[in-house]
Amino acid sequence: MNAERFAQLPAGAVIVNTARGALVDETALLEALAQGQISAAGLDCFQTEPGGNPAFAAHDTIFMLPHIGSATRKTRDAMGFRALDNLDAFFAGTDAGRFAVTLYSGGAAPSAQAFPHLCV
Repeated sequence: MNAERFAQLPAGAVIVNTARGALVDETALLEALAQGQISAAGLDCFQTEPGGNPAFAAHDTIFMLPHIGSATRKTRDAMGFRALDNLDAFFAGTDAGRFAVTLYSGGAAPSAQAFPHLCV
């Protein structure tokens, strides 16, 4: 969503983004709110995570959550089983390149040469 798309919405529209922060131009969203084109926004993801956009805190019509849109038992179970399926496929040598596997989070990442089949 960018300024052009916000302008195509009915005045006073409400924006909800629980998908990816990059899908919403945050500067354009703030401008659309200031102009009244958008009346409110519900955001579960941001262009910068963690932390989000500090400018959002000044707006009482922006409702923010810490990226928990997938926090249902069914979804989290499915994510866990997908990770197990990915590991099974990788160690069995089948479909090794098909699944994205988060190998490491935080600090310096392992080299791509050491783990060529995994998305790091």
